[in-house]
Amino acid sequence: MHGRHRPPATPAQALSAMDQLIAAHLIGQQELARRLGLTVTDLTCFAFVLEAREAARPGAEPGDADGGSGLLTAGDLAARAHVTTGAVTGILNRLERAGYITRHPDPSDRRRVRVAAVPAAITRIEAMYAGHYKRLTALFADYSAEELSVITSWFTRATDLAHEYLEKLNRNDPDEEC
Repeated sequence: MHGRHRPPATPAQALSAMDQLIAAHLIGQQELARRLGLTVTDLTCFAFVLEAREAARPGAEPGDADGGSGLLTAGDLAARAHVTTGAVTGILNRLERAGYITRHPDPSDRRRVRVAAVPAAITRIEAMYAGHYKRLTALFADYSAEELSVITSWFTRATDLAHEYLEKLNRNDPDEEC
């Protein structure tokens, strides 16, 4: 598939388009979380649980944070979500009560808990996202492999910058530019 001709854009136009995308997805995540009886933070944490599960599958990229088990520890989840371990306990309590996760003692350290997604919850979440992801996949089909490489690189690098920004915010150092 060859990419189509696209009009030139400025960095300001790209930032504006990105801001609009983020706003639309934030509103969408809030609505989806509401329909599922969750908070956005709960839904985000469940996504991290699913991501760890996917990373542990054959053919996944090496170096996942969970040691290859597909199960995050509560501490790993707290770090990923940038919340305290106390806050993650509340998140896990809500996710467990709602039937999204189960907790298992870590076999190598019984003081730690590992979190697993409930299969029925995975099916429910996948069904909620299926139409949107199908439309996004169709949108990606309008781009060449080279363009998709640039898009993927940009998303990856922008995500790294977002994590760096969040770390700076969390340090709360008035002398540090965020």
